[in-house]
Amino acid sequence: MEVSLEDEQRLARLNCPPNMIPSAGQYLLASHDSVSPLAIPLFYTDSAPQGFIAAPPVPASWNPGQRMALRGPFGHGFEIPAVARKIALIAYDDSHLRLRGLIQAALRQGAAVVLVGNLAVENLPDAVEMQPLSLLPEIMAWADYAAFDVARENLSGLKEMLGGQKQISVWSEVQVLIRTPMPCGGVAECGVCAVSLRSGWKMACKDGPVFEYNDLLT
Repeated sequence: MEVSLEDEQRLARLNCPPNMIPSAGQYLLASHDSVSPLAIPLFYTDSAPQGFIAAPPVPASWNPGQRMALRGPFGHGFEIPAVARKIALIAYDDSHLRLRGLIQAALRQGAAVVLVGNLAVENLPDAVEMQPLSLLPEIMAWADYAAFDVARENLSGLKEMLGGQKQISVWSEVQVLIRTPMPCGGVAECGVCAVSLRSGWKMACKDGPVFEYNDLLT
């Protein structure tokens, strides 16, 4: 493992087999060894030789060269529609890095990409436009696909900002990555990561962590 800084946040480059590399929105569980009681969910942010670069948070106790026990990938990730040509990636309350893995896929299908957030961003491709969160209503009216990253405790604020669906184009597909503790990876069904949907309570660790926005409108 290698640890680096980007936008003043700790990222980890992990070596792992190709079949363990998560897609954008999926996660791995990582710990110092196979008997650690609590594992840390790690999300994909970029490719790397023989593995991938994991988005923050990376624990301060992790150091370069440490051997990690990895399990996964787990959960449902983002799925960009093949017909999407106007794509918005919205870091609602934190770093954009868990969304960054969608950028190259969006550009490969010829889409215009706007990254939305209030934190400074470095090393974006020239084709990607950056906009502040204050312009979110206008951007949601423009986009035909939007991907959000939001903490579970801030979901109500996101819904309020969007006014339910009033700010969203009728043609848009919207998905939301909900950040919440996921220590068991769906094995124990401990309920720590529970999210309330229209259809009832779901576990982010296995039913998510990416959900359809329409399902969150309870």
